[in-house]
Amino acid sequence: MKGINIEVPQQSIFGLLGPNGAGKTTLIRIITQIIFADSGEVRFEDRKIKSEDVRKMGYLPEERGLYKKMKVGEHLVYLARLKGLSRHDAAIKIKYWLDRFDILDWTDKKIEDLSKGMQQKVQFIATIIHEPRLIILDEPFSGFDPINVNIIKDEILELKNKGCTIIFSTHRMESVEELCDHIALINKSRVILNGSKKDIKHQYRTNTYIVDHMKELEPLNEHFQVLEQSGTEEGFTRTVIKISNGQTPNELISQLIKRVEIHSFIEKIPTMNDIFISKVNEQSNA
Repeated sequence: MKGINIEVPQQSIFGLLGPNGAGKTTLIRIITQIIFADSGEVRFEDRKIKSEDVRKMGYLPEERGLYKKMKVGEHLVYLARLKGLSRHDAAIKIKYWLDRFDILDWTDKKIEDLSKGMQQKVQFIATIIHEPRLIILDEPFSGFDPINVNIIKDEILELKNKGCTIIFSTHRMESVEELCDHIALINKSRVILNGSKKDIKHQYRTNTYIVDHMKELEPLNEHFQVLEQSGTEEGFTRTVIKISNGQTPNELISQLIKRVEIHSFIEKIPTMNDIFISKVNEQSNA
């Protein structure tokens, strides 16, 4: 890592992004004390991190690891005890979470008898069973079908609402759009973008609008540049228009209503995927 300096706001979902080999997993392992940094420090709760702080964390690694021959209930009790829970408290919490994920009937089944998605649920439960203050999720949706992805998303949001801070590492940019409050983009072990998702998306706006309309669009004045046109399934023409600096969307609409019948008008805001690709390519070409 080279001069990584990021701050994760409390009670937020923080997206740790970057291409393969960027250094995300190395940074996570430093935070969780699996490996130690050659220099610098990690601060936790406004002080230098201590080894005992690891018990206040929940870490779901990308490389899943469950003991295949153990039964689900026994496995979760074992992992909960490692995190400091009594057997009695662990049993109560495990029953609650297995019931919540609709896998209570699998308590006495061996891990190897579960589908990959069910195993993922078990590992997610193991990550949060001790109610950690900091939760680190590395590709948490890997192996889940769309229904279970939504279930886990809802749980992540609920954990945030209960006061947890969540570091969320993923390649799924649509999940970043839905869940993250802040992001840091790492490439080649350097932070190349860092801030609130809202501010970053605002920074990368291009003053471009998408218009669905009827009739052929006659030429606009020099302040409005037509970038592309295509047809839609509904039979409209879709035109992408860039507004020059100093002009407003209202002025564009005023120009359009004289020429076409407007059915949709929306700003083309860059997605996190667009921004991700742009920044990584920009650094690679630098």
